[in-house]
Amino acid sequence: MSRTPPQQRPPRADRTAGTGRPGPFARLLHQDKTDPWAVRLLPRIVFGLAAAYTLFVIASSSGSNFVTVCALLAFGLGVWLLRRRGQLLLALGSTTVCAAFAGYFAAVGDAAHWGTGVTISGQAVFGYWALGGMALLGAWMVKDHPGRRGITVVAADVILVIASVIGMFVPEVGVPVGFLGVVGVLAVRGGGQTAVRRGVTSLLNGVRRNRGPARRVKIADRADS
Repeated sequence: MSRTPPQQRPPRADRTAGTGRPGPFARLLHQDKTDPWAVRLLPRIVFGLAAAYTLFVIASSSGSNFVTVCALLAFGLGVWLLRRRGQLLLALGSTTVCAAFAGYFAAVGDAAHWGTGVTISGQAVFGYWALGGMALLGAWMVKDHPGRRGITVVAADVILVIASVIGMFVPEVGVPVGFLGVVGVLAVRGGGQTAVRRGVTSLLNGVRRNRGPARRVKIADRADS
């Protein structure tokens, strides 16, 4: 019996030509309207190169512009990485805005109180920033959070801003009011209120159970007398 020789596969160029499908580079240059991949990719490449060249020119002009461009790139990268974590992104944005407002109000209050211009002591500012970090960490420390964590952080930050406004007029009260407000928000939004209700309910049920036999004994004594 004669064995038929195995068929050899055609070269890659022949296979591409036989199927009639051009390569990616040819598709990109051809810009066929029926090819959405090539039509969308070319404008993205052009605008991406233009944006990269613009950022390079701005960053190389001075040291401050370089730091600004790096900060913007880091911020954009962080937003892109957290695009699917909406609650965390909301919490981080709210904390940043809260820190800026609280720092500004604390500086204004310190300048008006001490009369030293824009020089601040830093105690109230760091106190508000610490409370903002506590609100951010406290919302994510609870394993089974009953509500949305980002909304919890936003509520705590709003109270912190209000406390910083109060601290402009009464510096000794701002940080304690902010602390109490943050603790209250974390307790209410983090399930603390439910735990307190359960504890009170169980305590009342225990008292009622203990009163039941005592009432029965009193009724039995009255019946015997």
